[in-house]
Amino acid sequence: MQRTLLSEMAIKFCCFSQEPVDDVDCWGESIEKLLSCKAGQLAFQDFLKSEYSEENILFWLACEEYKNITSAPEMISRANQIYTEFVQTEAPRQVNIDSGTRTNITNNISEPNLNSFDTAQKMIFSLMARDCYPRFLKSDIYQSVLQKHGKR
Repeated sequence: MQRTLLSEMAIKFCCFSQEPVDDVDCWGESIEKLLSCKAGQLAFQDFLKSEYSEENILFWLACEEYKNITSAPEMISRANQIYTEFVQTEAPRQVNIDSGTRTNITNNISEPNLNSFDTAQKMIFSLMARDCYPRFLKSDIYQSVLQKHGKR
């Protein structure tokens, strides 16, 4: 099976970054270890894209970046971007969160804080860990990266 561009990027990132290639072996230990590695994020994103659920990792990554914002104007701007792209009803990349969480974010988006998306992010992380991650480990994408760079 031909690898897609993102998995090729993941392989190149592993090979040419300062991150050790050994990290590929630990991707199978936990989703946390997979997501702690930029190459792992890219490979997982590639897999989710093939399953038409790329919005999950994109939302999770956007929330991780959001938590590091230090200025109020930037926080407001980025919160609105995340809300518009992922949270609001009919958003272009709407994530699958419950209506109560969506309503809570909607009601508080005018005064965001660093925790504005925490509940939604935890829901999406749980969904990825429970549902997508086990399939990723069996995927051609992961198996080809593991075969090329792993120790197993």
